Amino acid sequence: MPTASRRFVALLNNLHRLALVSILGVLAGCATTEMPPAPATAASSDYTYKIGPGDQLNIIVWRNTELSGTVPVRPDGKITTALVEDLPAQGKDASTLARDIEKALGKFIRDPVVTVVVTNFVGPPDQQIRVVGEVPHPQTLPYRQAMTLLDVMIAVGGVTDFADGNDATILRTADGNKQYRVRVKDLVKRGDVSANVQMQPGDVLFIPQSWF
Repeated sequence: MPTASRRFVALLNNLHRLALVSILGVLAGCATTEMPPAPATAASSDYTYKIGPGDQLNIIVWRNTELSGTVPVRPDGKITTALVEDLPAQGKDASTLARDIEKALGKFIRDPVVTVVVTNFVGPPDQQIRVVGEVPHPQTLPYRQAMTLLDVMIAVGGVTDFADGNDATILRTADGNKQYRVRVKDLVKRGDVSANVQMQPGDVLFIPQSWF
């Protein structure tokens, strides 16, 4: 094939590739803009922390120091403490678990009074915040009351140089897996506090890679 013909074919191939990238970029932009923006306020004022695997619990049995101590919540969501084995803890709040321990200890001591204090927070998997995509440290975070998008971005170290921050989305499991748009670039790079929104337990934040 003559040199001029090869150059012409190469030019056509490059044009086809550029056209394909442009079309995909437009489609991705359209798909994102069809999503509603995330509501600024999302947290519930009556949120109660639920215990999850990996949490550390300080169990205090009044007037029974030998039955008190710190125990971890196992990966199966259960705990084992003095006189109490394989007690389910996952998904319960501290007060509910304390009553369950009192009931179990009641077989051995009279009128036990138990207090449970969570000292290391992980939380149940369905209430954790997950961050994936173009961030320096993708990870799972324990949710806390009134947690915001800015809190999450600080925890993961912001965005990478390849991030398309304003095409970021939140998958909100609490709303039946509804998706919302969030403007991470405006928030992190430009300091636009109007782009900050509250998170909900179970949110998944995805930050895509920029096309260019």
